[in-house]
Amino acid sequence: MEFIEVPLFDEDLFKMLFRFGINMFFVGVLVRYFYYRRSHNRNFMFTYIMISVVVFFICFTLKKLELELGMALGLFAIFGIVRYRTDAIPIKEMTYLFIVIGISVINSLSNKKMSYSELMFANLAILAGVAMLESFWSKKSESRKLVVLEEIELIKPENYDALKQNLEERTGLKLTRVVVGDVDFLKDTAQVEIFYHTHGQVGTLGEALKAKL
Repeated sequence: MEFIEVPLFDEDLFKMLFRFGINMFFVGVLVRYFYYRRSHNRNFMFTYIMISVVVFFICFTLKKLELELGMALGLFAIFGIVRYRTDAIPIKEMTYLFIVIGISVINSLSNKKMSYSELMFANLAILAGVAMLESFWSKKSESRKLVVLEEIELIKPENYDALKQNLEERTGLKLTRVVVGDVDFLKDTAQVEIFYHTHGQVGTLGEALKAKL
């Protein structure tokens, strides 16, 4: 049955729903379990899921049109990267964005030449790679924050240990090192970079350190 030369039903609907379920399962695990558990950034979590949904349906639609694969992937590259250059995105968030787009493209564009077992293996391999890197490399990754220090006398070289201890007590973090930046003697303040390993910390830095200590 057709309506204005467009069929009201196509058997590809079941294929689309099944592949969409696979896609959202793996993207959901990636975003919720791996990304959000470590970053707690709801904005990027929303972005990743919606980009995955949109890219999946665009890919599945383009699959039925007479478009070259290179052209289609070029459209996704422009959509996923160029548009997001308006704001500075950390390299790790950009990597997760690329992974989300990649998973969606794989799940939507795979054809009869690729079995479902191969499709599942590709998704599992990507998740396994993310899990391995997050669990092993994140233990040695060093994060940093820029804070404003008012106890300007602590910036003297001989007071380094006291400076580090002061910052550890106020942030609740075990710091690896402290670097003194610009100093404003008129306001008696100094910009200080604190470095710490995110893994195994008892305290958390919190949003309050975005202003000053």
